[in-house]
Order: sequence, then structure tokens, then C-alpha cells
Amino acid sequence: MPDLDIAEVARRAAVPASTLRYYEEKGLIASTGRRGLRRQFDPGVLERLALIALGRSAGFSLDEIARMFAPDGQPRIDRRMLADKADELDRTIRELGVLSDSLRHAAVCPAPSHLECPTFRRILRGAAGTLPAPAVPRRKAPRP
Repeated sequence: MPDLDIAEVARRAAVPASTLRYYEEKGLIASTGRRGLRRQFDPGVLERLALIALGRSAGFSLDEIARMFAPDGQPRIDRRMLADKADELDRTIRELGVLSDSLRHAAVCPAPSHLECPTFRRILRGAAGTLPAPAVPRRKAPRP
């Protein structure tokens, strides 16, 4: 299969040409040359871009993704790194589930004010991690 023009790669991979140029600058992909002013790429770049997109959607940085490729361009994916990222995603999913439940509670809470709702106050303390417990009004001691 002949080399692909940068515009064709951008269209097929659904990324802007500027992203392809940036990935090339970062060493994630390499053009095979130019035809006029347009970069040309081996058709295999599309699979590499799919791996990059998968890594990005999983939350890997571009530097981490770059380490997933051997110098010859072939994938060299560290399975431990994948397992660690999966664990991180599981934690994030749990945290987002709690946040979603909290927002649903706040949306239907019958308290006159969210700040009067003990559940909402607990949510605030958990979110900030530093807010003091709600103040309990002190009664004045009766005067003798």
C-alpha cells in the first residue's frame, strides 16, 4: 500500500494534522518523507495512532505512551503499567460513583438549605478534606 498523505492520515485517524505534527515532534510517529510540502506516512501509522488514542483515553501521558514503543516502532507495552493504570481507573470509577450519588442526593434533598443537610455537610467535608465539622450552637448557661 502506498504512503498516506498527512491529510488522509488525519481524516482516517480523526485527529487534526497539527496533532500529527506534534506527535511527530514528540517522536511518537514518524513520517516517511514529503511529497511537495506534505508529510507522507506509512499506512502502519494508523495502528500506532489507534494505540496512542487508546493510551490517551486510558489516561496515560504522551511520555508514558512513548515508552510503550520499542526503538523500531513496535509496541512494547509494560503489562505492570497497564495493571497499575487499571487499578487507578477502578479507584476513579468508585470515587465518581460516590460523587454521582452525592449529587443526586443534593438534587432531591428536602432540607431547606443544602448547608442544613447533614448528608450534604458530610459530602462537603469529604470533598474538601479540611472543612471543620459543622458548628453546633452552644447554649448560654443560665445566669444564677
